[in-house]
Amino acid sequence: MKRCRGYSLIELAIALGIVGLLASTLLIGLAAQREAADYRAAQRQLDDAGEALLGFAITYGRLPCPARPGLVSGQDGAGIADCPAGEHGVLPWVTLGLPETDPWGRRLTYYAQAEFTATPTAGAQAGFELETAGKGKVLDAAGQTTAEELPAIVVSHGRRGNGAYLADGRQLAASGEEAENADADTRFVAHPPSMEFDDLVAWVVPGVLKARLVAVGRLP
Repeated sequence: MKRCRGYSLIELAIALGIVGLLASTLLIGLAAQREAADYRAAQRQLDDAGEALLGFAITYGRLPCPARPGLVSGQDGAGIADCPAGEHGVLPWVTLGLPETDPWGRRLTYYAQAEFTATPTAGAQAGFELETAGKGKVLDAAGQTTAEELPAIVVSHGRRGNGAYLADGRQLAASGEEAENADADTRFVAHPPSMEFDDLVAWVVPGVLKARLVAVGRLP
C-alpha cells in the first residue's frame, strides 16, 4: 500500500497566513482606491457647486444665500436659499439643482457674504458693485493666507465629516482646524489631508465672479 503524505498543521497555518496576508493587502488596496475615488468625486462636486454659484449670479445679479442647516431633508425650506438665516449655513442644493450631500452623505457647508447676496435695487443689474470687497479668508496649515477677500466659500468635510451637517439636520462635532471650517466666522482652513484634517475647500474668486457679471452686462 502506498502511503499518502498530507500537510502538517504548521504547513496549513503558514498557507492560511499567506492567504490572509494577500487578502488583507487586497482589501487595503481596494479601500484606498475607493477613498481616492470619493475624494475625486467630492472635488468634482465642489467644482460643480462653484459653476452653479456663478450661474446663479449671472441670472439674478447676486449669489444665493445659504440654506438653513438644521432642517431635515424633505422638510419645508430644506435646501432653499434663505437670506434671513444669515451668512452661514449649507449649500442651497434645491435652489441650485445640485445633490444634497457629498460622497460621504453630508451636506456642504456654505458661507456667503451678505453684500454679495443682496437683491439688486430697482434699476440695478447686480446687488453689489465692482468695488465691493469680500471678507472670507482661507489659510494654509501654517496659518498663512492662501486666498482673501472672498465672497463665498464651500466646504466638504471629507471622510471624517467632522463639523458637517447630516441630512437629518444634526451637526457632527469638530475640533482643531476642522472646527474652523464649521464655525460662524469668515476664516477657513485648506491644505493637504493629514491624520487630523481632511476637509476639501473651494471658493468663489471675486475677480471671476465680477468678470462674469461684466460679460453679461450686469456690472458695472
